[in-house]
Amino acid sequence: MKSALEPLYRRLTDRLREMKRVLVAFSGGVDSTFLLHAAVDALSKENVLAVTAVSEIMPRREKAAAVETARQMGVKHTLVQSTEMTDPCFTANPHDKCYFCKKIRFEALLELAASRGFQFVLDGENADDASDYRPGSVAARELGVRSLLREAGLTKAHIRSLSRAFGLSTWDKPSCACLASRIPYDQPITSETLLQIDKGESFLLSLNLFQQVRVRHHGDTARIEVLPEDLLKLTENGVRERVVDYFKSIGFLFVALDLEGYATGRLNRAVSKEEKGSSNGP
Repeated sequence: MKSALEPLYRRLTDRLREMKRVLVAFSGGVDSTFLLHAAVDALSKENVLAVTAVSEIMPRREKAAAVETARQMGVKHTLVQSTEMTDPCFTANPHDKCYFCKKIRFEALLELAASRGFQFVLDGENADDASDYRPGSVAARELGVRSLLREAGLTKAHIRSLSRAFGLSTWDKPSCACLASRIPYDQPITSETLLQIDKGESFLLSLNLFQQVRVRHHGDTARIEVLPEDLLKLTENGVRERVVDYFKSIGFLFVALDLEGYATGRLNRAVSKEEKGSSNGP
């Protein structure tokens, strides 16, 4: 561990020890895996439960990865079925849809925590997340879910560095938001649309050419995002033809490449400053 990061990690583990028993909302990503490691380090495996909320909005590859990561870490791990797809407030895809999704998910985790004797539910929000539009954070605060990485001042860069020092396999894992984040606001979220996105992204990743991909769903058009340095790969060695053929086979009529390249929070450009301010809270 780099010495400059030791105080931050100690601050995190000190707070965990005060909690004694915790349930970690575990997606298998960089942040939640690091948080789970820190919880086990501070409290031992007997006092930590990892729970993954699964539904159609979670990429199938991410569900499998979460299960495998928890297995490798040797922690208690439970899957719970999340029901946000039955909530019209979520499926209508408003700007604050994440509020409704997180509220449903955290309520389920809190109920499970109470039944298993865990007083605290923790999520993986970090200190960088305050700069983006995150209405789901409001739901977390309303329900009393704690964001210890954020409270301890740990940024994504800190977490990646510490994860690497601790030998966690996720230290350089690309970020992966839920599939619903690929659908422009106010375009309904459906099971069919989510499956198209999941299949499209899984196909692109199976080519072993791209570290990061997004398939943005615009009705009959798929807008593909890859890192700027990977844009030309989609035009070489017959890749373009394979991609077009596959995307048409799963129901798209048109396949577009976003020349700006991948960037987080792209759909949030449509959200006003007033909405962003009210969602982030104090």
